[in-house]
Amino acid sequence: MPFLPLTKEEALSRGWGGVDIACVTGDSYVDHPSFGIAIISRVLEDMGLRVGIIAQPQKDADYSVFGKPRLGFFVTGGNIDSMVAHYTAAKRKRSDDPYTAGNKAGNRPDRAVTAYCRAIRRVYPDTAVIIGGLEASLRRFAHYDYWGDEVRPSVLLESGADLLVFGMGELQTRMIASRLSGGEHIRSVTDVRGTCYLCGGAELPKNSVSCPSYKKVREDKAAFARAHALQAAEQDYITGRAIVQKHGEDLYLIQNPPMHPLTTAELDAVYALPFMRMYHPSYEPLGGVKAIEEVEFSVTHNRGCFGGCAFCSIAFHQGKYVSVRSKESILREAITMTGNPRFKGYIHDVGGATANFRRPSCKGQAVKGMCRGRRCLTPSPCPNLEVSHSEYLDILRELRRLPKVKKVFVRSGLRYDYISLDPDPAFLRELAEHHISGRLKVAPEHICGAVLDCMGKPRIQIYEKFAAAFRKATEKAGKKQYLVPYLMSSHPGTELKHAAELASYLQKHGIRPEQVQDFYPTPGTDSTAMFHTGLDPYTMKPVYTAKSQEEKAKQRALLQPSDPNNRALAHKAIREYGQKSSSQAKSKAAKRKNKRRGG
Repeated sequence: MPFLPLTKEEALSRGWGGVDIACVTGDSYVDHPSFGIAIISRVLEDMGLRVGIIAQPQKDADYSVFGKPRLGFFVTGGNIDSMVAHYTAAKRKRSDDPYTAGNKAGNRPDRAVTAYCRAIRRVYPDTAVIIGGLEASLRRFAHYDYWGDEVRPSVLLESGADLLVFGMGELQTRMIASRLSGGEHIRSVTDVRGTCYLCGGAELPKNSVSCPSYKKVREDKAAFARAHALQAAEQDYITGRAIVQKHGEDLYLIQNPPMHPLTTAELDAVYALPFMRMYHPSYEPLGGVKAIEEVEFSVTHNRGCFGGCAFCSIAFHQGKYVSVRSKESILREAITMTGNPRFKGYIHDVGGATANFRRPSCKGQAVKGMCRGRRCLTPSPCPNLEVSHSEYLDILRELRRLPKVKKVFVRSGLRYDYISLDPDPAFLRELAEHHISGRLKVAPEHICGAVLDCMGKPRIQIYEKFAAAFRKATEKAGKKQYLVPYLMSSHPGTELKHAAELASYLQKHGIRPEQVQDFYPTPGTDSTAMFHTGLDPYTMKPVYTAKSQEEKAKQRALLQPSDPNNRALAHKAIREYGQKSSSQAKSKAAKRKNKRRGG
């Protein structure tokens, strides 16, 4: 099956005078299941619809390359948020974009979903416009925008789109397209789970729950924190209710309850669609699309994550429920890979949101939904948590046995605390023996308990226990392999003293981190709510946040003082911390002395 049409000529070569659906994306066109728009476009094609791709449109004329689509436009900003694609955490412009042909930055606009939809409205004012993907999903409510340091309304209002699909959108896409094909107007498609729409006060759904309005959360940080907590609590497909957020005098954003996760059979069907697993050939003269390099020979085996990291958007987008593909589906995909002339014998990854999750965290989820008010793994593991790697390990073993496969790597994130809880050491043993390319990347993020609590991460002692077990397993395997710890600076709750404590820990243990991520506030996460409001949204207790770029840079510099670019700033941070600590010690001593005197 060829690529879907990217040009008018390609559509005509199929005998099409036009298309039913035009899919607009902020990425170059890559027909691989790790790209959201590739999945959605193939799902639509599977319904018998004529689908065209409009990749990175630059001018209004680009939206009419296929003429006016019969049913409408499906729009996404791309695989990652367009603002994250353009700017670093320090708000500096990036010089490259791996999702663009030639690795060239600047081929998509800021806030791409909004820009694309407004352009479509200029060209075709009365067509149906449906938005989805990460950028739209995480901006579905009034949200904090780090780049403008402001609270913006729902992207549905800003873009002028008719309907917003949040989460993984295959089922919603089928329902919406089916109803449009049946002649229904897009404005009447308001009851599909996993979607948001705008309406007047007289049309509010029954049994819904209201959160503070856009006006209120824009003006009142405590209201923003409460709104975030309520929104997060209602993202369970079993217990979640419709959410209403007022956006104007008589204008309301409605989020319908979440769509249920795909079953194994449904997920298998998605990955059986006829993907070309490569970028469109027109990009070859430009050097191709760099983002394909890691995923072309990788396998996604799961979705969803119950890990609960506060800074991660997975829970708000994919959801906390783990859904998985069957072993048979995974093996079929791997066998297809081995027939690719570019395949050199290495499967680069068998992973997903969290690679070593193959089941829900407990049996109760399927009946009662996810627990409210606690995480499955932190601050201590839930007593009902079920830990097993047997199914995942069986898949890895079967992949290793395939003809033409030399090595199967695991490069997606692994929850080391979950591995440490497994009473069977087989997974860690075989991970060390077969599935690491010299270095295993894990994410302790920090060492200070107060910071780790804000992050939703386990205590450093859990990491140390895992590190010791990993070293032992590596020695038994007779290999030289290393742990590469990911660390994060300036996360909410992190003061300069915490950064200094982490720096001291790294020096003591001889760790020179290669990668330190400065906390990046992106819409929809618990951590971003803390960053903006200075409050824990669930307890409403104050949380310290490093806001200035100078303080954030100091914290980062402390963790990589050997970097020539960081030395001066690291020394300055150490002096300031030393002066502050000395001042605090003198103050405490004076208070103790005064107390002894009866003052």
